[in-house]
Amino acid sequence: MNTQQILALATQHMQALNGHCFDVLELAKPTSPEAAANLAKIISKLSPLVGNLIEFNTCEYLNKQSSFAGFGKWRRQDPGFPDTVFDGQVSPMPGLEIKAWFPLATEITARFKDSQNHFTHDQTHVAMLAWLPEFLIFGKPKIVGIAVIPGGSIAKARDEHYHKAPDYLVLEPEDTSARTSNLQQTNTNGYKFQGTAAQYVLAQQMVQNWGPGGAAYLPTREYQALLRALLAQFPYRLDTNFAKLDRIAHPAIECFKAEVYAAEFQGCTVGEWNRLLAKGDAASISAILAAQLDIQPNGNVVR
Repeated sequence: MNTQQILALATQHMQALNGHCFDVLELAKPTSPEAAANLAKIISKLSPLVGNLIEFNTCEYLNKQSSFAGFGKWRRQDPGFPDTVFDGQVSPMPGLEIKAWFPLATEITARFKDSQNHFTHDQTHVAMLAWLPEFLIFGKPKIVGIAVIPGGSIAKARDEHYHKAPDYLVLEPEDTSARTSNLQQTNTNGYKFQGTAAQYVLAQQMVQNWGPGGAAYLPTREYQALLRALLAQFPYRLDTNFAKLDRIAHPAIECFKAEVYAAEFQGCTVGEWNRLLAKGDAASISAILAAQLDIQPNGNVVR
């Protein structure tokens, strides 16, 4: 098999995880409607832990699939990029960057900062796994939606969405190929203009001097040199919110979000639960959780 066949097969197996419960931890049932409402307020704090457990177990799950036997083995390399790669007689090495999403949070907080230059051979895809506790606020983590998207398309959409020279610059990392692997940099960063109105006019003139299409983003060394000249001459600030997957307007990610929010789950859509738990008052949340999840005042729960 070649790189694209390995990725296509991995995507097929990943899609089969939809509806799967991971036996990695289990939240105890609430003892009352009031306890359920309190749990609903803090459940999102588990997201980083459960997300990492799901990422690890997804790698194990792929290695259990007999279709990869004889070709290689999936291996975690966190904190490297991508965090799961396929070791075998396949070049370039296929990889999956796994992003877990808890859709009762305010947004998809995962970031994707790797340079477009990393994806020239389309060897890395991003697997987004949406999860919820199987009974909304208690039980085991359950996968409620999956999308596998080529990483290059996400990087391109991100750069085109953010880069608006001279107002906003996306910069590639410096060439660090001579460094040891743990010191090499592959992440892009975003910079927002912070100068005066008069400085902005001068910055615009610089961009206009680049010629037609000069404001369009390119990950090339020549174009990056132009951007660094702007950064050196005018004040910019590093954007700490840069590259959040929820903000780059990638069509496949937006479609995935819509599908997850529209999915029925424990008597409401995921989107309805999101709005209720984010904006509802404690009494309303307690009442609806008690009714939909059969949580009784005496602490009995009917599953």
